[in-house]
Amino acid sequence: MRVAMIGTGYVGLVSGACFADFGHTVCCIDKDAGKIARLHDNIMPIYEPGLDDLVARNVKAGRLSFATEANDAVRNADAVFIAVGTPSRRGDGHADLSYVYAAAEEIAGQMDGFTVIVTKSTVPVGTGDEIERIIREKRPDADFAVVSNPEFLREGAAIDDFKRPDRVVVGTDNDKAKEVMQELYRPLFLNETPIVFTGRRTSELIKYAANAFLALKITFINEIADLCEAVGADVQQVAKGIGLDNRIGSKFLNAGPGYGGSCFPKDTLALVRTASDAGSPIELVEATVRVNDRRKKAMASRVTKALGAQDLTGKTIGVLGLTFKPNTDDMRDAPSLDIVPALQALGATVQAYDPEGHEARQMLRDVDFKDGPYDAVEGADAVVIITEWDEFRALDLDRVKLLMHAPVVVDLRNIYRPDEMRRRGFEYSSIGRS
Repeated sequence: MRVAMIGTGYVGLVSGACFADFGHTVCCIDKDAGKIARLHDNIMPIYEPGLDDLVARNVKAGRLSFATEANDAVRNADAVFIAVGTPSRRGDGHADLSYVYAAAEEIAGQMDGFTVIVTKSTVPVGTGDEIERIIREKRPDADFAVVSNPEFLREGAAIDDFKRPDRVVVGTDNDKAKEVMQELYRPLFLNETPIVFTGRRTSELIKYAANAFLALKITFINEIADLCEAVGADVQQVAKGIGLDNRIGSKFLNAGPGYGGSCFPKDTLALVRTASDAGSPIELVEATVRVNDRRKKAMASRVTKALGAQDLTGKTIGVLGLTFKPNTDDMRDAPSLDIVPALQALGATVQAYDPEGHEARQMLRDVDFKDGPYDAVEGADAVVIITEWDEFRALDLDRVKLLMHAPVVVDLRNIYRPDEMRRRGFEYSSIGRS
C-alpha cells in the first residue's frame, strides 16, 4: 500500500520505516528542510537503536523516501498518517493540537480518491471528530475516513514494539477504512497480533488511559519505596513479591526518581484536563501528577543526606546519566532537569556524563560535561546515578573509589547491591532499600 507519514519525529520516523519494512511504499514528510536533508544522508534526528540501519535498508530498496512537501505523497496515498507533536499547551496543560489541525488542513487540499486519514499522534478524545470537520468543511465532496491508531512505542525499544506489539488499536466504524488498516498491519495479523477495533473516541481514550495507568504504577512503587526506607523493608523484594501476581505484573515496578519522557508527563496532564472539562475528574491521576513532580524535586535532598550537609558549597557532584531513560537521547521532563539545578542551587559544582546526552548540553547550564563515566566521577565528593545506562552497571568500582574525593554514591536506580558497595568501602544509598 502507499503511505504518507506527516511528521518525522519519534513516532513518524519509526512508524514510517517499519511500515516500509513491512513492504509498503512510504513517504515521510516534514517541513524542516534541514531534517529532511539529513535523513537523505541517513543522519537520524533521534537516537533509537537500529533505526539508522532500518531506514538505510528501506531507502535502498525504494520503499522509503522523504520530502518537505506533501502534495504527491498525499495525493497518491491509500493512508495518510498524522504523526506530529502534541506538546502540553503553556498555561493550562491541555494538548496543543495546532500541528495536528494544520496537517488536517494540508491533507484536505491534496488528497484524491478514497483516503484513510490516521491519527498516530496522541490526542484527546474528540480530536478525530474535529479533524473530520476541518476536512469536510474544506472538501465537502471528498471520500475519506478519519481513523484513530494510537502508538505504544517505548523509546529505546520502538522498532521491536512496532513489529512485535502486544496489540494494535484501531478506532473506526468505517468498513472501507478497516480493510485498509487490516492490510497495512497484515504482517502482524498473520503473526496473530491482537488487532482491537473500537469506536474512534474509545481508541483515543485507550492511549491516555494506558499511559496514565503506567504512570500511576510507577508512582505507586516510588511511594512504597519511601515506606520501605521508613520501616526497614526492601522495595525490590516488595516489587518482586507483588509483581509475580499475574493481576499486577512485574513491569513498571522499578523504584526511582520519578517518571519523565515524551509521553507520561504530558499525557497524564492532558487526561486530567480532559476529565476536568468533561465534569468527571480523575483524582488518582491528579495525585499521580502531583506526587511525581514533588518526587523529582526532592531527589537532591538524598545527596545532602548522604553527605551529612545541607549546604553543598565547595562540593563537586558527579552525575551519571541525564536522559530520562537509557537508549534514548530524549530529555523531555527528565528527572535530571530537576535534580541537577537543585544540586547547583545548594552550592554544588556538577560534572556529568551521558552516552547520548547531546540535548542535555543545551538544557542544563553551568555543568561540566565529561566524555566518559570515569571523568565524571574524578574528584567528586559524591556520585549520583540518575539514568541506568548499561555501561554504568559494570563500572570498575575500585577505580571509581580511587578517582573520587570521597566514596559516596547515591544510586537513584538501584543498579548496585548495597552489601557489595559497602564491602568495597563506599557510603552507599539507594531507593527503598535499608
